[in-house]
Amino acid sequence: MAAAFTVISLLLSVCVQGAAPVLSFTRSDFPEDFVFGSATSAYQYEGAVAEDGRSPSIWDTFTHAGNMPDKSNGDIAADGYNKYKDDVKLVIDSNLEAYRFSISWSRLIPNGRGAINPKGLEYYNNLIDELATHGVQVHVMISQLDPPQILEDEYGGWLSPKIVEDFTAYADVCFREFGDRVSHWTTLDEVNVAALGSYDIGQIAPGRCSDPFGFGTKKCTVGNSSVEPYIAAHNMLLAHASATRLYREKYQAVQKGVVGINIYTMWAYPLTNSTADLEASQRFLDFYCGWILEPLVFGDYPSVVKKNVGSRLPSFRKVQSEAIRGTIDFIGINHYLSVYVNDHPLEKGIRDFVLDVAADYRVSRTDPPVGQHAPTSIPADPRGLQLMVEYLSEAYGNLPIYIQETGYATRNGSLHDTDRVDYMKNHINSTLTALRKNYFPEIYPHPVLTCRNGANVKGYFAWCFLDVFEYLTGFSSQYGLYRVDFEDEALPRQARLSARWYSKFLKKGIRVEDELDDAGSHVEQ
Repeated sequence: MAAAFTVISLLLSVCVQGAAPVLSFTRSDFPEDFVFGSATSAYQYEGAVAEDGRSPSIWDTFTHAGNMPDKSNGDIAADGYNKYKDDVKLVIDSNLEAYRFSISWSRLIPNGRGAINPKGLEYYNNLIDELATHGVQVHVMISQLDPPQILEDEYGGWLSPKIVEDFTAYADVCFREFGDRVSHWTTLDEVNVAALGSYDIGQIAPGRCSDPFGFGTKKCTVGNSSVEPYIAAHNMLLAHASATRLYREKYQAVQKGVVGINIYTMWAYPLTNSTADLEASQRFLDFYCGWILEPLVFGDYPSVVKKNVGSRLPSFRKVQSEAIRGTIDFIGINHYLSVYVNDHPLEKGIRDFVLDVAADYRVSRTDPPVGQHAPTSIPADPRGLQLMVEYLSEAYGNLPIYIQETGYATRNGSLHDTDRVDYMKNHINSTLTALRKNYFPEIYPHPVLTCRNGANVKGYFAWCFLDVFEYLTGFSSQYGLYRVDFEDEALPRQARLSARWYSKFLKKGIRVEDELDDAGSHVEQ
C-alpha cells in the first residue's frame, strides 16, 4: 500500500535506454520563432548560500538534515553565483538561442516579503544583462521548488493561503525589476510533482508525509499525505493566477511578455486494450496533468479528480474559479519518460494521491507496477514526448507549449556521452514530428488522442546546461552538456560531446547525422 516508488523515484534510475535516431533534420526545419536552449535552477546551480544577504530556503534545511541519498547539499553546487559570466560565455559558444534559469526568492527577498536584497538584485540584473546583450532569449522561472525557509517556519509555506499574497508580491518585484529584458515567465516548477514529492511521499523539501506513504523506508514524522498535497497544489494555483493577473494588469501592455506554469509530464499508454485500462490511462492524465491545468484553463478540477478525492480536495469558490480561469499563456513541461497504465480499483480507507488515481503504472510492459519495485532503468520514449505535446495541444485549447526540461542522466562523468547525443536527436526529432501538420492516428494510435493538426510547441530546453546538484540524487548523477569536476575546488567546466553536437545542430544547415568523432578539447574556467 505504501507509495514506496512513485513518479519521483523513476528519476533515480541510472540512465535512460535509447535507440539510434532514424530521421534527418536541421535547425532550419523548425519555425523561426521556435527556440532551442538549455536550463539551470537557482539552488541547484548558484551555491553561495550564505553570501551577500541570502537567507536559507527549504532546500538548505532539508539537505543539512541529511536527507539526500549521498548526504550532499547545494552550499556550493556549481558556484554559478560567482562563475555566471564564464558560464554565459559557454552559452554563447554553444549557440544557444535561449537560456532558462530560476530566481532564488531567498536571495532576492531574504525575509520572504518586504525589503529587496541589493546584492541579489544586482546578481540577477547582471546575469540577465549578460544574456540579453548577446542576443540570448531569457526565460525565467520565478520559483523552482525553493521558497524561503522563513515562510515555512512562519505559516507552513505552501500549506497556507497566506503564501498567495507573498508570492504575488515577490513576482511583482521580478516583473518590475527584470521585465524590460525578460518576456517569458514561468511562475512555478513541476507543480504536480512539487505537491507530491514535498507533501505526499516526503522525498523532496520540506519532506512532509504520513505513514504508510513515505518514500522507500522513510519514517514520516510530520505531515498528512492524504490531504496536504491537494492543499499545497491549490495554493500554488491561486498564487500563479494572482501573479498572472497582476502581470496582465500592470506590466503586459508595455513589456509584452507571457506567463505560464510548469508541470512534470509522463505519457500514459494503456497496458492492454481493455476498456478499464483505456479509461485508466485517461484518468492518469487527468490526475497528473489535468489536476493542475484544467483549473487554469477551464476554472475547476477534472471531474474524476473531484470524484475520487472527494472532500479532501479543496474547492474553488465561484469568484476564485472566475479569477483563475484563463490565467495561463503557455504550458511548460518537464518530460523524461512514458508509462504503461492499468486499472486498479479504488481502494477503501485512507488514500494518498497515488491511490486516488486508481491505476498502476510501469515503465515497460513487462515490469511489475512501480509501486512494488523500483525500475532498474528508464527506457527512452521519444514518441511519448510527441504524443504528450499533441495531447496537451488538443486538450487545452492549443496553448503554446515549451518543453522546458528533458534530459539524460549518466553516472560516470564521461565527456564522450554518445547516449545523451542520441537521446537529444531522438527527442528533437519527435518534437519536429509533433510540430508538423497532418498527424495520422493510424500510424501512431492512442485511445485518448485524436489530434489531426501539429502541436503548438514553441521551444526545447535540454536539462541541464552543466552538471549541478540534482534534487533527487545530489551529485551522484549528471545531466550536464558541460561536465563540472566537483572534486576540483575550481569546479572547471568541460564541454561534453553533447554540448558540441548541440552547438553544431544550432548552426543552421548542419544535419543531425553529422557526427563528432571525439570529445574534443575542453573548456575550463
